[in-house]
Amino acid sequence: MVSEFLYERLHHNLRLLKLTTFESILDNHLEIAIKEGRSFMEILDYLVDQEIQSKEARSQALRMRIACFPFEKQIDDFDFKYQPSLDKTVIKDMTSLRFVRNAENVVFLGPPGVGKTHLAIGLGIEAIKAGFKVYFANASSLVEKLEMADNENKLDEKLRNLSKFHLLIIDEMGYLPFNDYGAHCFFQLVSRRYEKAATIFTSNKSFGEWGDIFKDHVIASAILDRILHHCVTVNIKGDSYRLKERRRQGVVQIASPCVIQPEPQNGKVLSRPGEISLP
Repeated sequence: MVSEFLYERLHHNLRLLKLTTFESILDNHLEIAIKEGRSFMEILDYLVDQEIQSKEARSQALRMRIACFPFEKQIDDFDFKYQPSLDKTVIKDMTSLRFVRNAENVVFLGPPGVGKTHLAIGLGIEAIKAGFKVYFANASSLVEKLEMADNENKLDEKLRNLSKFHLLIIDEMGYLPFNDYGAHCFFQLVSRRYEKAATIFTSNKSFGEWGDIFKDHVIASAILDRILHHCVTVNIKGDSYRLKERRRQGVVQIASPCVIQPEPQNGKVLSRPGEISLP
């Protein structure tokens, strides 16, 4: 028989060690295990396994809150049939998260509503499940925060904090242009993460139009040089999901524009008339 003293000390020590799940299910499981004739090793293995699962679930929930996703979207929920320009095998291969482990980048290009943010968030959630730290930010809001940090002489601290994330998702590049000050801050962010951590970008602008985003083709070229050095670019040329149901009902009769992005050759992006070429 286990003495009252040993019983109380065991529960006390489990609480001190913060093995909360272990402690909470100990009594009930011991009763069940005794009735079923389980061995000491089986009991211990089960209790430890439950504690680990509980801790991982809490840790994953915390990483999800820190990520600040505007909504949850899984890769498996993406309708690849509606976007035939996408190669499903390429996206599925990304879920291996090699690009995160190798500190590489992913850029999703395409018109509004084609699923760029869905795919970015889906990959972000897969990264969180794998134990990586992820942060999601709207491009314009992120640059505003960088500018504010710089005004308070805290830009370096802000950049260090953002560099701690294994995966940074920067959404909606190009919907609003940056001023010179914002472009400078954004360049520092990209430079700080270059070859050290992975970043996913989504944009409705082709690379040749990124000079308009930064209002400076020179700094745009420098930023793209770092982004595209280790990068997979995914062009989505389909219709907007947001208009899908209305179009089916005959309410909308609009053809969405296509984004045609020249393929990189020898690490550079070919330019069309009026577009920039990387040095």
